[in-house]
Amino acid sequence: MTGLEIDLEAEKKEILKRYRALLRACKPTLQKGDKQMIRKAFDMALESHSEMRRKSGEPYIYHPIAVAQIAAEEIGLGTTSIVCALLHDVVEDTAVTLEDIEREFGKKVARIIDGLTKISGIFDPNSSIQAENFRKMLLTLADDVRVIIIKLADRLHNMRTMEFMPRDKQLKIASETSYLYGPLAHRLGLYAIKSELEDLSMKYTDPDTYKFIARKLNEKKAERERYIRDFVEPIREILHEQGIIADVFGRPKSIYSIWNKMRKKSIPFEEVYDLFAIRVIINSLPDMEKAECWKAYSIVTDLYRPNPDRLRDWISSPKANGYESLHTTVMGPKGQWVEVQIRTRRMNEIAEKGFAAHWKYKESNSDSGLDQWIQKVREILSNPESNALDFVDDFKMNLFSDEIFIFTPKGSLIQLPLGATALDFAFEIHSDLGASCIGAKVNHKLVPLSHVLQNGDQVEIITSSKQIPKEDWLNFVVTAKAKSKIKSSLKEEKRRVAEDGKEILERKLKSIKITYNSDNLNKLTVFFKLASTQDLFYNVAKGEIDLKDLKEFAISEKMTEIRTPQRLESHTDNLIKRLNRKDSETLLIGDDLQKIDYTLSPCCNPIPGDDVFGFITVNEGIKIHRTNCPNASKLMANYGYRIVKAKWTSQKELAFLTGLRIVGIDDVGLVNKLTTVISQDFKINIRSITISSNEGIFEGSIMVYVNDTEHLESLIRRLKQIKGITGITRFDSDDLPGVD
Repeated sequence: MTGLEIDLEAEKKEILKRYRALLRACKPTLQKGDKQMIRKAFDMALESHSEMRRKSGEPYIYHPIAVAQIAAEEIGLGTTSIVCALLHDVVEDTAVTLEDIEREFGKKVARIIDGLTKISGIFDPNSSIQAENFRKMLLTLADDVRVIIIKLADRLHNMRTMEFMPRDKQLKIASETSYLYGPLAHRLGLYAIKSELEDLSMKYTDPDTYKFIARKLNEKKAERERYIRDFVEPIREILHEQGIIADVFGRPKSIYSIWNKMRKKSIPFEEVYDLFAIRVIINSLPDMEKAECWKAYSIVTDLYRPNPDRLRDWISSPKANGYESLHTTVMGPKGQWVEVQIRTRRMNEIAEKGFAAHWKYKESNSDSGLDQWIQKVREILSNPESNALDFVDDFKMNLFSDEIFIFTPKGSLIQLPLGATALDFAFEIHSDLGASCIGAKVNHKLVPLSHVLQNGDQVEIITSSKQIPKEDWLNFVVTAKAKSKIKSSLKEEKRRVAEDGKEILERKLKSIKITYNSDNLNKLTVFFKLASTQDLFYNVAKGEIDLKDLKEFAISEKMTEIRTPQRLESHTDNLIKRLNRKDSETLLIGDDLQKIDYTLSPCCNPIPGDDVFGFITVNEGIKIHRTNCPNASKLMANYGYRIVKAKWTSQKELAFLTGLRIVGIDDVGLVNKLTTVISQDFKINIRSITISSNEGIFEGSIMVYVNDTEHLESLIRRLKQIKGITGITRFDSDDLPGVD
């Protein structure tokens, strides 16, 4: 037997030993069939990585087993996560595909592995991704939080085994860890992991300080342990007497947190008093938790004098990420301040492995959903039989729910709004790419331009030199950049085509002996019911207006002059009939301000003098809205292409319905004074009036007919002069019940 064979034999035994240790760690969450599933994942990982070794020379399989062990033992994840941890590198580093994983382990596992693979793809050693984007991407990329937790376990194991890496790699990975992964672990409530990651980062980024603090801690270790023993003994005794079952022990502070304290307070190591914290972990029934924690607090503070400024009660109001504990600082023996943390076993579980995360930003207003989510996490974690965190399918971790992150084929990240399509993505990369886009491949599958993208998709754009932007593209892009580029391309294209049409029209008019001048061009535009002369040129170039149509125009030219006023008169008649009033007011609409039939929108009741715009509806022609109408911004944002300019022509005596809300101090004859001013002084018709009086306060709503805004403003000015009136505001008719 050669030495190599003996090594391989020993390695096989070691692999098996580590696998068995993993199974022991999984035991609390194992259910029927789980063991076989884990075995299958282990076999696949073992086979896929069989030829690979780590920098240390060890078999590569040690790494996935260790990551799975961390996930099971230190975070408390269930079977799905163990399987994913074992397989987390196979798609990226071996011949195994996502399809293979999905076939063997199902969609859920494949989705998590896909997320893990994409996160790894970000770490191109040559690119420095913007940190905040990376953080957001991590939190939004996967709709499954397990992706991020397994990634943390992976990073923790890499940090624990980094001594064989070259120095430059150590520095890069360590600084990345303290900058990104530490805060991430904190955000997810994984405090034990956060502390270790920070310590390990410091070990590589600032080895001298790290060694100095570690040495100092070690020097006084025996003395410190003796002090802790003396401190906790009386607490244990009284808790026992009072019938409270609890563990009481001292826990050293992390090197990183000691260093932070030295830095922040500019003090030497000797002056950092809280090198350790005392923990009182109570084994309590759920409904006794709060009472027993405060009872323990009372026992501790009877024995040692507390610092009243240093009490923190996170049991009555837990931290945003679910952390619950009572913290107090007391004066121990030898005049030394000692921090004591009191909590129950359930609370401690959350503090160590908790993951109801810390992302409730102060400006966030989606608290209710988050609170329910945290509540659910607490329930799950406090229930030891549950399959720990494998419940997360019910909860999406999409914190930044209005944005998605999309990968380019080379793994760069593009941020887009929710609902963005493949075409939006193309324009986001480059205007020319968008303009010539004919389709896309999303996650290697061919999709149309209008395909709505999902978080974490990888998108490749397919282009053609023959492609030009189309009008209907505007219906399915959501980014401002894509919209404006498409519109300007369409305008440019239309202008170019119209230039050709201009020459064609000039030639054709010449052939039927019609003079080419602006007067005739305007008549032609009206004849063909077009909005502008540019549209006329465009339609000629497109062949939609040909010589036959132009000849018809020539024949009917004289008729048009007679017909137009008639048409407008009948339009006025219709308006008068519809509004049942003695005269009409016409709205000029559109870029060339032709007279078009319209209706006034009941949602904001525009009257002459208001700033207005026209909106082309599907069934009801053009509706006029005030520009400050509650619906205006929505209409303009979503249907910009259906908005037309509108303004009032000269005012005539026409009455429009509007509403006034009047508030004042109730007084005898107030209503009479109001109606006198409106009806007699201003000769204005009142359509409806509702008045209510409550404890001396008068409130009224009056619907009146006015001519225009000027008329309305002078009425308001006059009404405000009535004694007792304190405020008058105009409102829209749909604010009033029963008015349509």
